[in-house]
This record gives sequence, C-alpha cells and structure tokens, in this order.
Amino acid sequence: MARYLKLIIALIITGTLAAFVLLVIIPERLARSGYEAAKTLSKDFKKAFQFTPEIRVENTVVLNQQTSVLELAVLAQNFQHTYAHTNTWLGSTKKINISGNFTAKVGFNLNEKFQITLHDKKAIVVLPAPQLLSLEARGDITYRDENGLWNWVNTEDRTAATNAFILDAKTYAQQTDFIKDARVRAEEQIRNLLAPHVNEVVFEYSVALPPPL
Repeated sequence: MARYLKLIIALIITGTLAAFVLLVIIPERLARSGYEAAKTLSKDFKKAFQFTPEIRVENTVVLNQQTSVLELAVLAQNFQHTYAHTNTWLGSTKKINISGNFTAKVGFNLNEKFQITLHDKKAIVVLPAPQLLSLEARGDITYRDENGLWNWVNTEDRTAATNAFILDAKTYAQQTDFIKDARVRAEEQIRNLLAPHVNEVVFEYSVALPPPL
C-alpha cells in the first residue's frame, strides 16, 4: 500500500512539474524572447527609418510609436514632365509649351497607425498606405510661347500655365508606379529587419491601397 502511495505522490509531483514547465517556464521564456526581439527591432527601425513603430508581443504593447518627423519618405523619384497650356480668344489661339524636371517623394504619413505585432514566429505589420508626400520642381522649367494672330502670351498666361503644369505633374506622379515601387521597397526593408526574429511576415494597410492602374 505504501508503495502505491509513493507512486501516486511521485506521479503527482511529476505532473505538477510538467504543468509548471508548460504553463509557466515555457511561456515566460517565449515572452522574454519576444521582448528581446522587440527591443532589437526598435533599434533596427530607428537606425533604418529614423522612427520606431508600435511593437506588440501577443496582446501587450512593448514599445509605443516614437518619431520626430511626421512623414517617412522611402522613395525619391526624378522625372521630366511636359505640358501644353492653350487659350483661344475670338478664334485666335495662343499656346505655352512647358517642360521641366521634378522630384517626387513617396512614403508614409506617420500620423497614421504603424504597428508590428509579434506572435510566435509570425509578425503582423499594420501601416498606412504609401502616398505622394511632396513634389518639388528642380528649377529648370522652360517655356516656349506660340502667339495667336491677335491673342498674345502675357504674364498672366505664364502664371496660369505654370500652376496648371505643376498640378498636371502631381497628377502624373500619383498615377505612375512610384507609389507601388515605394510599397515594394518598404515591405522588402521591413522583411529584412524582421527576418532574424520571425519566419512569416503579413502586411495589412490601415488606409486602403488605391486600385491597380
């Protein structure tokens, strides 16, 4: 009888130790591992992007989003643009042909949610959709005037033509592959930063992506 009692006690102790390992030690080690990964990620993001996203381990916020800038540009694309501005008066048409180079900067608005959640060996990245952040003329705009018979180009025409030219260049930049290229580049950089810590990365966008052109 005593032998059976000892056996039962031994089984209870073994079961208790196993449960302690499964329910306490292993989760604690996984959590500690996740926290260490979060700290490393924050340093890597700070170095690569000059900001730190919100980082979660399971459902716990480990680090809040921190940034000293409001926008994160991941792509700067130079391009040349041309535009023809016309005006007709009493059957006489004047035209101003404009050309020049621009730099389009594409990236993320950091006022929006940028979050990374670590779950086992999977990372879920939630970020705003990339967008055109700025468009800068490079100072080499040229004009070629074509006067009508009695409808000549004047200073007001130049101003109106320049404004229309810049607006058309912005529309062009938003409709090219610049935004798509920025998204691909950002996802690639983020995957590389997460690679030492997880086996799978899933991207979700808090702002809907534009439909493919």
